[in-house]
Amino acid sequence: MKMSLVVDGLRSDVVAVGELGDDAVAEAAERIAAVLSRSVPGRMLDLLSDAAAELSVELPDGRVEIRVAGDDVNLAYVADEHVGGGESDGDLSARITLRLGEGLKSRVEERASAEGVSVNTFIVRALERGTSTQRSRGAGVGNRLRGYGAT
Repeated sequence: MKMSLVVDGLRSDVVAVGELGDDAVAEAAERIAAVLSRSVPGRMLDLLSDAAAELSVELPDGRVEIRVAGDDVNLAYVADEHVGGGESDGDLSARITLRLGEGLKSRVEERASAEGVSVNTFIVRALERGTSTQRSRGAGVGNRLRGYGAT
């Protein structure tokens, strides 16, 4: 989607409403349209980011990313990488005992629940991501907006 098409459409709607009044109303509408032209792209990205995050929680084996290239914004489905040799819950045979503080345990349980997976699956995925040699350190960690961008 081209963000400029949405911004230009909104701008022309505000200007058209301003033309219904006198010169002072038309000038005020022009000023409002100028402010909206600067703020709407950021608001759109915030909205799309929230939508992508909500959709990603519902996806069992992937996530939705926002990809921005200049004026183009796209939502893309990205399947989770299974870097642990394709192991599924049924293939797991090693067992460990893990001691966690109550606070960390609660956070792990909350995140697993939010992602709709078991605590075990959540921990295995986190360990796979953390020990993968295919990913560069710190790539995308903690960022809601991921992908490509140009300004």
